[in-house]
This record gives sequence, structure tokens and C-alpha cells, in this order.
Amino acid sequence: MAVPKRKTSRSRRGMRRAHQHLEVSSFSVCPRCKSAKLPHRVCPSCGYYKSKQVLEKESS
Repeated sequence: MAVPKRKTSRSRRGMRRAHQHLEVSSFSVCPRCKSAKLPHRVCPSCGYYKSKQVLEKESS
């Protein structure tokens, strides 16, 4: 079984983990109802995608 010859230093460990951070997801604005939605997805509030109704939403 492979065993490391030397202890990994804090610096080298930190450099390896430098890209393992959380990223803020981007949001776009729905052109129909002006609410925030994820890009390239159906708007959860109105149910439209690319000016076509995809989901039936109940009017309340």
C-alpha cells in the first residue's frame, strides 16, 4: 500500500484546496414577471421559458 514519504505541509495543503470554495450562483431576470430565476431554466413564478408557457400556474 502506498504511504507518503513526507508530511504534506500546510502551505501545500492550502494550495491544493485553493479552488474548493463555494461560488455564488448567478441569477437572471425573467422578462415577463421581472422575478429572479436561474439562467436557462423555467421561471418558477410564472412558468414561462423563452416567451412560451411551459408550466401551468394557478392564478391566486
